[in-house]
Amino acid sequence: MTDAPTLSRPEWRIAPGLTDYDDAVAFMEARAEAIARGEAGELIWLVEHPPLYTAGTSANPDDLIAPDRFPVYASKRGGQYTYHGPGQRVVYVMLDVGKRGRDVRAFVKTLEDWVIAALAEFNVKGEIRPGRVGVWVSRPERPPGPDGMPAEDKIAAIGVRLRRWVSFHGLSINVDPELEHFSGIVPCGIRQHGVTSLVDLGLPVTMADLDLALERCFGEVFAPAEMQGG
Repeated sequence: MTDAPTLSRPEWRIAPGLTDYDDAVAFMEARAEAIARGEAGELIWLVEHPPLYTAGTSANPDDLIAPDRFPVYASKRGGQYTYHGPGQRVVYVMLDVGKRGRDVRAFVKTLEDWVIAALAEFNVKGEIRPGRVGVWVSRPERPPGPDGMPAEDKIAAIGVRLRRWVSFHGLSINVDPELEHFSGIVPCGIRQHGVTSLVDLGLPVTMADLDLALERCFGEVFAPAEMQGG
């Protein structure tokens, strides 16, 4: 019986200001390749971007409502259209999934659990919906939608890519972005529900507050006991 590989805690890096999207992708790809070669350690990289839209590998062109509003980037991550901009924390996860179970579905679920745990630090109940990747919050103060479904909004999006069992891209959590900017797309291809943020929910949460919650919760969700040999 072989022992499970031990992984040290990933490097934790917070980028100042706004990070250019192309620069971020180039950095992630290089770092992921270095991790796969055993030349670099895992990294959690927290950034903010200037206003932009990205199209994942499953994006429907009809879901880009305002193509001239902000720059649009074709992304190799999974998922559909999403918005990034100031006030939104983007968390790029460059992790060795090969040493963390080699299970992509379980890895995505762990990312969702991480977001839910961080939101719980602010007494926000994040929830998962079957068939809808991301994290949602119920809005009982609003009437049901035309389809009779309870009102709910998306607060976090998830879209990752793996190369040689190393992840890059990651997730985004809305702290206090300009929510109207989401109107230029159909976020993640879902028309029936809206988008919210921590501040929109009435919480005076700062980016620094969320960063601390994410760091506190990382070790609870990505526990060393879950790591398995590849």
